[in-house]
Amino acid sequence: MGIIEDLLREIPIPKMVKIRQNFHAPEVPDTAAAVHQTLQETGVLSRISSGDRVAIAVGSRGVADVHIMAREMVNAVKSVGGQPFIVPSMGSHGGATAEGQIEILEQLGVTEEFVGAPIVSSMDVVKVGELPNGLPVYIDKNAYEADKIIVICRVKPHTAFRGPIESGLMKMITIGLGKQKGAEAAHAYSFKYMAEHVPEMAKITLSKAPIIFGLASLENAYDRPSKILAVPAEKFEEVEPGLLVEAKALMPRLILDPIDVLVVDEIGKDISGDGMDPNITGRYATPYASGGPEVSRIVVLGLTEKTHGNSNGVGTADITTRRVFEETIFEMGYANALTSTVVSCVKIPMFLDNEKLAVQAAIKTCNAFDLNKIRMVRIHNTLELKEIWISESMLEEAQKHQDIEILSEPTVMHFSEER
Repeated sequence: MGIIEDLLREIPIPKMVKIRQNFHAPEVPDTAAAVHQTLQETGVLSRISSGDRVAIAVGSRGVADVHIMAREMVNAVKSVGGQPFIVPSMGSHGGATAEGQIEILEQLGVTEEFVGAPIVSSMDVVKVGELPNGLPVYIDKNAYEADKIIVICRVKPHTAFRGPIESGLMKMITIGLGKQKGAEAAHAYSFKYMAEHVPEMAKITLSKAPIIFGLASLENAYDRPSKILAVPAEKFEEVEPGLLVEAKALMPRLILDPIDVLVVDEIGKDISGDGMDPNITGRYATPYASGGPEVSRIVVLGLTEKTHGNSNGVGTADITTRRVFEETIFEMGYANALTSTVVSCVKIPMFLDNEKLAVQAAIKTCNAFDLNKIRMVRIHNTLELKEIWISESMLEEAQKHQDIEILSEPTVMHFSEER
C-alpha cells in the first residue's frame, strides 16, 4: 500500500466539532401502559375467544421496545383466555433458517422467558393465493393454522421505494409473515412495483388468514416510541398511509446540507435493512426512492457486532476499510441480495488499510474546490443522530441554526489504531 499512502499523505483532515441536533420528538412515557391503553380503546381483544391459539408475529428490525410490546401482547391475549405463541416474521432474515430467526428475536430481547410464551419458528409456508400477474402469496404455516393472528410492527419510510404504504402492517404481512418464499415473491419484479404489489398481496393474505389486528408503533428522531396504536385488520389499508406521513415527519436528519464527505462509523442489519438508512444518507440502492442530503462521498469504517458479518449496504458507500472487508461474511449479504434482487448493496467499494487512509481517500476524491475547507460530517450510525461531528468549516453555519447546539471546540479527529 506504499503508493496509496504516498498519494494520500498530504491530504488534510479537518478538525471536527461535536454538535447536538435537536428534533421535535414526542415520546410514549410507558410502553407497556400504552399497549394496554390502545387495546382497551379499540376493543380489538374481543376478537379473541377463550381457548384460541393466537400467533403473534414479531419481526427482525430493532424496533424500540419490541420485546415489551410482545410481552404485553402475550399478557393481553392470556387475559381473555387466548393461548399465545410468537412467530418470527422476518422474511429471509436469519440466514433464512428457523434457528437463525429465533436467534434474531433473542437479540431483540424477545425470548420465551421474557415474553411468557413459546416461540414457534419454521420456514414452512402455505400459499394462499396469487396476483393476476402470477406472483404467489405465502404465509407462515404455523400462523396460518392458528385460530387468530396479531401483527406487531413499526411504520416507517422504506429504504428502496416510495408509495402511500411502505414499511409497516401490510409489508409485515406480505414479506415478514411470508418468510423466505414470500419475500422472494414480493421482490421478484423489483422495487419498481413494490408500492403496488405489497398492499395487493397483503389484501389476499388478509382475506385468507385469520389476522384480527395489528399493533403499530411510530418512532421519534431518537429511536424511541412516539405512538403505539392497535389497528383492526380491516382498517390496515385505510390507516397505514396516515401513519406513514406521521412517521416521515418524525424522522431525524442531517440538518447541515450539502456534505462533501460523510463518515459512518458502523453499519449493520440491526441498524437498517440497508446497513445504513438511505433516508439519512441520501444514497439509495434503487432508483425508486429519493430524499435526504446531497453527499459527494460516503466512507464506512466498521460493522456492528450484531450484524454478524452481514455488510449488506456497504455497496452504497464509496470507500471502506480492510477491516470491513475481512469481517464480511459474503453469504449473509448475498442471501439478502438474491431475495431482494438488489445486488448493488453487497458490492465491495474501494477499501483502504486503515480508517485514516479511508477518510483521506474520501476527502481526496470528493471534488471539493478547497480540500482545506471541506464540509465533512461524522456519525456513529444512521440511528444515532442526536450528537454528531462536523468539520470546522461548517461551524459558523451551525452556530446560526436554531436546532443545533455546539458541544465542543474544534479537535483532531480520532481514528482506530488497528492496522
